Amino acid sequence: MKQFIERQSKSEQFFLLAGPCAIEGEDMAMRIAEHIVAVTEKLNIPLIFKGSFKKANRSRIDSFTGIGDEKALSILKKVGEAFNVPTVTDIHEVSDAAKAAAYVDVLQIPAFLVRQTDLVVAAAKTGKHVNLKKGQFMSPESMKHAVRKVTDSGNNNAWITDRGSMFGYQDMVVDFRGIPVMKKFAPTILDITHSLQQPNQASGVTGGRPELIETMAKAGIAAGVDGLFLETHHDPSSAKSDGANMLPLHLLEGLLTRLAILRKTVNEIS
Repeated sequence: MKQFIERQSKSEQFFLLAGPCAIEGEDMAMRIAEHIVAVTEKLNIPLIFKGSFKKANRSRIDSFTGIGDEKALSILKKVGEAFNVPTVTDIHEVSDAAKAAAYVDVLQIPAFLVRQTDLVVAAAKTGKHVNLKKGQFMSPESMKHAVRKVTDSGNNNAWITDRGSMFGYQDMVVDFRGIPVMKKFAPTILDITHSLQQPNQASGVTGGRPELIETMAKAGIAAGVDGLFLETHHDPSSAKSDGANMLPLHLLEGLLTRLAILRKTVNEIS
């Protein structure tokens, strides 16, 4: 994580949290990580590899939840060591904090759970960076209280990630006016794939609008986000979680190349 922070401080680019929604196995994780690392090193974009070690927020009881906690966490650790990049995973219970902290560099609090004080404090007390997903039901201004829970626990390494707000029952919308508000509290990231989800489908499987990923990402860069979060997979149609809104892996380099150019332009006119 120290190397990431040093690289981030020297880079004029956004930083990136990217990887598959869930760890489905070692081969897929290593394959995706290898591709992302090659692209981000080429473009000098600081990277944190993302993967959920388990999926707890599922619509249906028969939905994929994981390959086993220790197995998935071990794969995340192996990715980090093999490619010399920090890793992030989301936690759902207080007991997950210490367990996951033994394997990854950043603990992520899911949007549904960001008001759970015990969970946020447990993550903060590990000393790891804590990425706070903004609740779909929360205002940008209210995220200062989530950040305060981290800092009051003796941890100054908090980030905020906007992943959109509920718009009706089955859609998400990002209010870009919230970006400069949240940046006053902590470095702010835009989750460009979850912001395009279409939840609460009758089938119990979340839908999405992946064709708008580039539009969302460009808007985030223009609004001044510090980082971007995206989920990607070599075959989203076969992904075991959130395939409907993931970016096909082969499109990543083109997207990040264009975003890097845009970020450079924004920096020059700011």
